[in-house]
Amino acid sequence: LKKPRPPIWLLVAMIAIGPFTMQVLVPSLPSMGRDFGASTSAVQLTVTLYLLSVGVGQLIYGPLSDRFGRRPLLMGGLALYAVASLGAALAGGIGSLVIARALQAMGACAGVVLARAVIRDVWARDQAASVLGYVTMGMTIAPMLAPLLGSYLDQTLGWRASMWACLVFGLPLALVAWKRLPETLPAPQPLPGLFAILAAYRSLWAIPVFRAYAALTACATGVFFAFLGGAPYVVVQGMGYTPVQFAIGFAAISVFFAAGNWLAGVLSKRLGILRMLSVGTSITVVGSIGAVVGQLAFPPHILVFFVPMVLVGVGNGMTQPNAIAGALSAKPQLAGTASSLVGALQMGFGALMTFVVGLVEYGAGIGTALTMAATGSACWLALRGARRG
Repeated sequence: LKKPRPPIWLLVAMIAIGPFTMQVLVPSLPSMGRDFGASTSAVQLTVTLYLLSVGVGQLIYGPLSDRFGRRPLLMGGLALYAVASLGAALAGGIGSLVIARALQAMGACAGVVLARAVIRDVWARDQAASVLGYVTMGMTIAPMLAPLLGSYLDQTLGWRASMWACLVFGLPLALVAWKRLPETLPAPQPLPGLFAILAAYRSLWAIPVFRAYAALTACATGVFFAFLGGAPYVVVQGMGYTPVQFAIGFAAISVFFAAGNWLAGVLSKRLGILRMLSVGTSITVVGSIGAVVGQLAFPPHILVFFVPMVLVGVGNGMTQPNAIAGALSAKPQLAGTASSLVGALQMGFGALMTFVVGLVEYGAGIGTALTMAATGSACWLALRGARRG
């Protein structure tokens, strides 16, 4: 019996809500600091804790969705997202905003976890990599538009308008998901209680090939988040460009990430995930090392800072769908749990990279570039493990 397949555009929207919500506020970080009289490190928590909360939330959604189904967990997550978006829009201080953003992340990450699990429910491994490539390509519209929208709203209506925009995104998505998303869980898995959930995670982590694919996903993502953590301050405060100029540059990177996703969608089924990972990882490493070379060899300029990210974007676009598909295929009956663990490692490592960049970046860009290069080089070690598996 053929499993019901949801519309691709709905999966795109489910995955997009998380990165949209994170990045729509990034151009407003300096203005939020001025509004609340908060330090740079305090304002940076709206990004770092967002990422950590996405990681924690994914650890919860995946196992529960393997037990209770994809639909109920998605609807609960979107309800939390709507309430938290309202709280963020009305926040009276940096502390309450950080808390609201953490809850926003907990709600938004349901879409990422469950979209990936749904894809693995109804498509085979190499087909899933191809579908993930197309879905992620479509999803890049959100992070491409989010900084542009956020910078425009920040300059015209203030940063709070970005949080109202999140509510405008979340409510229609919940309504459409309620009507159009079928339940795809093949068979409920017996995962009652905390100890059984931890046992499911242990069983996945015990599989070497899962560890390798998960590490590769996290490291590839870490290159991007290292850039995201330092770029607003380097470009806007260090170089003197406007938030809109930063947003335009970031949108261009999203286009190249989409190009990498398109290549994954077209080629993964034909070439297999290991060949795609070899090419994608190589491009990512070259781009991340090129960021250091650019900072050392050329005077400060927005193009010097952004051009290496073109390679990182293409490489990441090819790498992530294939690495995620490999991880989810390590134990297909626990696809939801695997999606959670991979996502948690992605976001946890991404949060760590934003924290590290906050410590080593002083506005010139070299701290950001070095962090990117170190993280990109770690992708090679993870790829070796995936090949051995």
